[in-house]
Amino acid sequence: MGLVARVVEETGIPTVTVSTGRDITALVRPPRSLFVNFPMGNTFGRVGDTARQTEILRAALDFAVTAEEPGVLVDLPLEWDEPFVYFAGEATPEAIARQLKK
Repeated sequence: MGLVARVVEETGIPTVTVSTGRDITALVRPPRSLFVNFPMGNTFGRVGDTARQTEILRAALDFAVTAEEPGVLVDLPLEWDEPFVYFAGEATPEAIARQLKK
């Protein structure tokens, strides 16, 4: 999604991605991204939790107009209400070097 956001930004349309994969998002470096530490597939929270979904959507829309520099990755201070396993892994030096060239 971050690569698509870059292409859209090139046309002059601001974008914000919402991510549950911080490590991948940091490597792709979309123009603006919010990270939510939720299980993959639950970017906007649980099914039917319209209050949480609205909260995240409003944060993304606000970020679209308040971000002061490109490539910003912000962690939203939200917590999932039960334990889940998230493996961030380690980015290799080669992968980081490739992304920095873009």
